[in-house]
Amino acid sequence: MKKIDYYRRLLGVEKKSDLRELKSAYRNLMKEYHPDKLQEDPEQNTEDGKRHAEEKSKKIIEAYHFLVSIAPETIAESLDQYKETINHAGIDDFHYKDEILKIEFSDGNSYEYHGVPKNTYVNMVNAPAQARYARRHICFTYTYRSLSKLIASN
Repeated sequence: MKKIDYYRRLLGVEKKSDLRELKSAYRNLMKEYHPDKLQEDPEQNTEDGKRHAEEKSKKIIEAYHFLVSIAPETIAESLDQYKETINHAGIDDFHYKDEILKIEFSDGNSYEYHGVPKNTYVNMVNAPAQARYARRHICFTYTYRSLSKLIASN
């Protein structure tokens, strides 16, 4: 959840922002921090200024793509596929780090769950049926995003 909050603060959007608001905030920030913008301002057109603008614009792009991937409209668009995966596919592999749980399902889809407490992860590891535990206690409880779509779009 720290990552989500950080990205929202970076773009200056609220928790309930829709895709239109995200896009508007993204465009406004990119107008301000795009490295090409520095050419118009001789005071900032230095190596340090270019490096800062490049790093800032990369963070803005990353934040925008991340927030779009967890936006309610994006989730609603792929909800049927998500339900199909969690109800019928087993778990092939999973990784946990810093309250982020990544689950790879047997149908080839992968999802990332944010804000998962360590004890929930430990309970899943020790559960006799990990996929069932994930369905009941993780899949609709925590903010998630599809990693499969991210890989396919790159």
